Amino acid sequence: MAGFLKTLVPKRFRKEGVAIPVVRLHGAIMAGGSQFRPALNLATASAALEKAFSYKDAPAVAISINSPGGSPVQSRLIFQRIRDLAEEKRKRVFVFVEDVAASGGYMIALAGDEIFADPTSIVGSIGVVSGGFGFPEMLKKIGVERRVYTAGTNKAILDPFQPEKEHEIDYLKSLQLEIHQVFIDMVKTRRAGKLADNQDLFSGLFWTGVRGLSLGLIDGLGDMRSELKRRYGEKTRLELVSAPKGLFGRKAPGVGGLSDDVAGRISSAGVAAVADLAEEKALWGRFGLSG
Repeated sequence: MAGFLKTLVPKRFRKEGVAIPVVRLHGAIMAGGSQFRPALNLATASAALEKAFSYKDAPAVAISINSPGGSPVQSRLIFQRIRDLAEEKRKRVFVFVEDVAASGGYMIALAGDEIFADPTSIVGSIGVVSGGFGFPEMLKKIGVERRVYTAGTNKAILDPFQPEKEHEIDYLKSLQLEIHQVFIDMVKTRRAGKLADNQDLFSGLFWTGVRGLSLGLIDGLGDMRSELKRRYGEKTRLELVSAPKGLFGRKAPGVGGLSDDVAGRISSAGVAAVADLAEEKALWGRFGLSG
């Protein structure tokens, strides 16, 4: 019936070729987020993903990733949602890396049946990192006494206002090793038979797209439009699936667009936003190569 109705539409108004929905996942991966502090997480990505996989006639979904990583939990949740939808809707998933798909960004990229990158993209960084600051000496200098009362001997573990303790560091490292192993297992499962035998593969190092291809972290070098037209024909159409509009008509942060102007966010959100923005900037800064 649909085919018959299509013949009734004048040819110049008919859309020909295959339509491939595109979801763009951009930004640091963090729980929460707002219009003042955009973040990429399951909550901000799920609606666009659901909509993209609902295209009945599309043989595949294309996902563009540009992320330096962040929360391993949110990264894995997004990865799992993509895989669940791909299996439920029986669609192939093509992932295309923009500037960076590192750490949690690469974890999400693993959801692709095939991964492509630009030769100068950054991929990898398969590892786990924890960072923070310590302030015990500063408190002494300004004459402030830290008082902590707990029920549970380890409730105040890794308190930044107290000196580091060796057993607390050892415990943190044990957690990192567990999370790292989960990441390694995901890579080995999703890239089975493709990975090079390289001792640095899971060391946390990151590589260009060219090196990533030789290591088996990606499947090819190229851009989304060219690759999809090569596969599905010159009349293939790419249709960007945007996130639902939120308060004041803004798109949900982290999906389908760039983040708001940093200066604007600082002035709007106040001093509390500075630390969050600094953390996000530090994530991007690790991969800030330029020509």
